[in-house]
Amino acid sequence: MTTTTDEKSTGLGRNYWKLWSASVVSNLGDGLSAVAIPWLATAVTRDPLQIALVTLSTYLPWLLFSLPAGVISDRLDRRKLVAVMDVARFAVMGAFAFVVLAWQSDLSTPDQIADGTAQPPGNAGLLLGLLYLMAFLLGAAQVLRDNTAQTLLPSIVKKDRLEKANGRLWAAEVVLNNFVGPPLAGLLLGLAFALPFFINAGTFGIAAALVFMLAGQFAPKGKVSSGRINWRAEIGEGVRWLWDHHLLRSLAFLLGAANGLNAAAMAVYVLLAQEILHLNATEFGIMLSGVAVGAVLGSLVAHRVSARIGPGPSLIVSLVVLGGTLGAIGLLSSPVIVYVVFVFEGFFTVLWNVITVSMRQTIIPDHLLGRVNSVYRFFGWGALSVGTLLGGVLVVAGDVWLSREWALRLPFLVAAALHVVMVIYALPRLTTSRIEAARTAAEAEPNADREV
Repeated sequence: MTTTTDEKSTGLGRNYWKLWSASVVSNLGDGLSAVAIPWLATAVTRDPLQIALVTLSTYLPWLLFSLPAGVISDRLDRRKLVAVMDVARFAVMGAFAFVVLAWQSDLSTPDQIADGTAQPPGNAGLLLGLLYLMAFLLGAAQVLRDNTAQTLLPSIVKKDRLEKANGRLWAAEVVLNNFVGPPLAGLLLGLAFALPFFINAGTFGIAAALVFMLAGQFAPKGKVSSGRINWRAEIGEGVRWLWDHHLLRSLAFLLGAANGLNAAAMAVYVLLAQEILHLNATEFGIMLSGVAVGAVLGSLVAHRVSARIGPGPSLIVSLVVLGGTLGAIGLLSSPVIVYVVFVFEGFFTVLWNVITVSMRQTIIPDHLLGRVNSVYRFFGWGALSVGTLLGGVLVVAGDVWLSREWALRLPFLVAAALHVVMVIYALPRLTTSRIEAARTAAEAEPNADREV
């Protein structure tokens, strides 16, 4: 494989900054949709379960397609896969933007939605069904795109620079996804409901063009399978490798639990923000931007924190703090204090991600990276769909036994309590000595099966 690098000026290479730019642009679009999609959902229905199903539609493809996606990314040119999936997302979001435009005159204003005076549009069920379909198709493209993108990065930068490269990537992604995109979406919704959807489609198109510009060959290296795909055998190889690697198996379980609990809490957070914190669309976007502030700080120092206290303690502290932030959000009623809590959540989320993603990219053999990564993300991201459904069910059940306010708070408090169990599970497993042993084994036997 050949890549174009400019070590003196960047230290990471031109290809890295092209990929970085593509990620920045597409994450701006993701930040717009993070506010626009739930706000549109609340314009159509106030049912917590139906709103949670919008998020479920986005995450369900991780359960259905993540394992086959790993096989595909271990066989085909990874650059082309990422770019083609961005083209697909451009087409889906662009088509849905025209759907919203067609309904736009019948939708309540964002302020009416925020103060609870919104009325459902005509044919609300049809619009809601199209929203579910759009979310599912976007999620399906994202599964193959994101899994492949993580396998692409080790072909662009050296292994000893992966933590730095991932940190810079995460910083840019979170800033655009949480700091710039959500507040901008709130402003755009006030101008026209369809506007953030059109701009989101454009960001996917630009990202695809940037990825197509990567120089070099990005086919998988090593013992690559060819010929007709034996889905069961090739998926099984990735599953067995991860299952036999005790450290990565534990991390996969923990990621699944953490993501599932966070999804349960955040599934109907838009209702908590509207009904308890009394936020409008712009204020809701600003609230979510707190995650970006913490993420930027975390991305700048994550590799230093890991080096100073060790990757094991860094991961344990991250789990403890993330559980605490869920509990705090579930109890607080001050938007200012909740914003500060989101800052802490962003910092420790990035600290966890930089360490664990870099670890996977270092430890897993390149010819298995797509499949093992997909199995890992099957646990981590597949749990999002289960958690989202659980969150909606908890609120619906809470509405029967509790007040509306405490029903909306309930998923956060349950998630925080279960984080205690996660920390107990993690303490003997996520130690610096085990992490370093895994890295040493990977360097000694780069293409062999390993048990750590």
